[in-house]
Amino acid sequence: MLAQRSFPSGRVLQAAILCAAAILWTLSASAQTRAIDPAKSTMTVRVYKSGVFSAFGHDHEIAAPIARGSVDEKARRVELRVNSAALKVQDPNASEKDRAEIQKTMQTEVLEAERYPEIAFHSTAVDPAGEGAWTVHGELTLHGQTRPVAVQVRESNGRFTGSARVKQSDFGIQPVKVAGGTVKVKDEVRIEFDLNLQR
Repeated sequence: MLAQRSFPSGRVLQAAILCAAAILWTLSASAQTRAIDPAKSTMTVRVYKSGVFSAFGHDHEIAAPIARGSVDEKARRVELRVNSAALKVQDPNASEKDRAEIQKTMQTEVLEAERYPEIAFHSTAVDPAGEGAWTVHGELTLHGQTRPVAVQVRESNGRFTGSARVKQSDFGIQPVKVAGGTVKVKDEVRIEFDLNLQR
């Protein structure tokens, strides 16, 4: 009776091979995705001044620390997340007082960080743009709104560098104006990044 209930040896071997193949496929697939190393990666937002009296204003340099993210090198997919409250005004040419005021305006009036605590990007498609370079198309969620963006990316020795340009108004953000609009910032901002992957 026991012999009749057991699998024939060939079927047992086949089942074992299938299980092993499934495990190897899973491990192989997961190995393609690598986490971004936040401690060794940087992202900077550059906001430029405009207006009649723009000479009296400041171009802004804002550090945007990456909270977490991942890159699938084989599939050329990337996603990352930034905590809105972590953005920090650098502005090396501004006084400490001016930086504090700009920081407050950015967090409360521009980003509304308490209401929209996260900024996120995930890629949707990739086009080759030369050796070791791509145009990465994706969706950026900022200020509670999601819009398509194109990111220029270059890879070298496991590092991914690049930039993108976005308009604040596309995400429901009104560019800051002071002095009756004679000093203001441009609608378009530039985002630069240097991503290193965890080993």
